[in-house]
Amino acid sequence: MYKLLLHIGFVLLYNLVIFFGLGPVLIADGSSAERLSTLAVVILIIAGLAAVHRILNRLVK
Repeated sequence: MYKLLLHIGFVLLYNLVIFFGLGPVLIADGSSAERLSTLAVVILIIAGLAAVHRILNRLVK
């Protein structure tokens, strides 16, 4: 039961990061450097979420 809640929570977090993170990358009217820096931050946040998700998934029975 806890694993299901964990997965649902992380799916919501991933979707929020992708929605609010990739929107500015795709639609922003800034320079290419600004878009790439935003993309790098979004990728780092997603990688961090994936690492935490993997750790918590191993800890939760």
